[in-house]
Amino acid sequence: MTKSLAALLLLAAPALLAQTAAAPAQAASADSQATAPVPSLPPTAMLTVRSNLVVVPALVRAKDGHLLYNLQLQDFILTDDGVVQKLHLEQDAGGQPLAMVIVVQTGGDAAVHLDQYQNLGPLLENMLGGINHRVAVVGFDSTPTLLHGFTPNLDYINHSLDSLFPGDKQAAVFDAIAYAVKLLAGQPTTYRRAILLLSQTTDDGSQTSLVDALHAISDTNTVIYSVGFHTTATESGKEAAKFSSDEPGPQHGCFSRDMGTDADGKKIKPTESVASQDVNCVEELLPPLRLAHIAEIATRRALRKNISKSVAQLTGGEYFRFKNAKTLDQDLLTIANHIPNRYVLSFQPSSPTPGFHSLVLSVRYKGLSVDARNGYWVNPDQGSATP
Repeated sequence: MTKSLAALLLLAAPALLAQTAAAPAQAASADSQATAPVPSLPPTAMLTVRSNLVVVPALVRAKDGHLLYNLQLQDFILTDDGVVQKLHLEQDAGGQPLAMVIVVQTGGDAAVHLDQYQNLGPLLENMLGGINHRVAVVGFDSTPTLLHGFTPNLDYINHSLDSLFPGDKQAAVFDAIAYAVKLLAGQPTTYRRAILLLSQTTDDGSQTSLVDALHAISDTNTVIYSVGFHTTATESGKEAAKFSSDEPGPQHGCFSRDMGTDADGKKIKPTESVASQDVNCVEELLPPLRLAHIAEIATRRALRKNISKSVAQLTGGEYFRFKNAKTLDQDLLTIANHIPNRYVLSFQPSSPTPGFHSLVLSVRYKGLSVDARNGYWVNPDQGSATP
């Protein structure tokens, strides 16, 4: 074969290949019954990774209350169950996209407040307009309901808030939080996740326990900003009782009131009160300790008084007391100022023991106060399948 003939064949090869590839398609078009062999595709590869990054948003204030923005990574100290952790500080985290669910109570005592949630459009624009955002609205009474799915259009969100109707007599706060967390779980991982909770400070009728709600929140690094009003309902005592059970723990365990019997077979009476025993057990068993015990023992009184405040503190958010439409405007302006100005720290636990972990974030300078997440949850197996 001469060089000229070889070159000619090389030039003609693409056209021949194109004609060959096009032939099955043309045949299928001419005869709808014709079938072409489908090339086998490799199955989607799945890579198992360990996702145990803990995000710790923080606000730092001076004595006069103004925020400080110029601290560096080396200025922070964070301990996880008393062990100092290696931190990472996100740069320009204020510009990171944000996915937010506005959770609004419509049942119970919230009926008298619904008109005060209207005309929040300018405040929402001030809060979110400067960053890429996706916002959804959830209303709840005895059950949560999606009023508007995620959208960047705040006019739609404002319309949903203007069109709220009173619900039934209950206020399932925990169910609504858990529902919002599930919605946020479907958002891109590059988005920060937040909940704006407008509700009463006690739960009434939830099927979701506090443990499950906080567990879900900890898993997704969701920050809760809450504006809460106190309720006159008498159900709060009954609901709070869910988290202060006097049932004993395992027989002869630290939390158990069963002290066994003496030599004469008589039951031994405990020498300390239940509260004192619980505190001693916490000191003895930490870490790790089930979040259920932490919720029951360490935050029992706070939960009875103000659930929304406690949840906000546990997630690194902020709590504001709702009084009227004017104070709500002021609170939302404060949140709008704080969202882009929070330090966003993160770390990978050096000892990810399953269960609840206590976090303490501080700075190296005296006279400064730090508001930050104070706990998180580790699953027995943090592995997750990622395509």
